[in-house]
Amino acid sequence: MAERVTLELPEELAQRVRSAAAKARRPLEDVLVEYIERGANDVPMSALADGDILVLCDLQMEDKAQQELHELLDKNREGELQPADRPRLEQLMGDYRRGLVRKAQALRVAVQRGLRGPVQ
Repeated sequence: MAERVTLELPEELAQRVRSAAAKARRPLEDVLVEYIERGANDVPMSALADGDILVLCDLQMEDKAQQELHELLDKNREGELQPADRPRLEQLMGDYRRGLVRKAQALRVAVQRGLRGPVQ
C-alpha cells in the first residue's frame, strides 16, 4: 500500500529532478521515489556494524540484473539498442555505479577498522 505525501522542493532540486526524469523518460514521481529509496538505503558507513560492512565489501549486482545489463550494453555497442531500452540501460548503469561506490566506501571502512587488509 502506498501513502500519498506532498512535498515542497527547493527550485534547484526540483529542476534537477525534472531534468533527470526527462532524460530517463520517466514520470517525475517515479524518479522522486527512487531518489528517496536510495537515500533511505544509503545509511552512513560509520553507522554500520562490522558484519554489515563486510557484506557490502563483497557486494555484487544480482545475476539477473547483471545479465540484463550485459545484454543491453552489447546491443548499445552494436548500435542495436532500441530507444525504449535506453531508460532501463541508464537505470542499470546507475545501479551498478552506486553499487561500486558503496562497495569502495565499505572497503575503506573495513580497512580502517582492521576487518580487511589494505587493497593493493
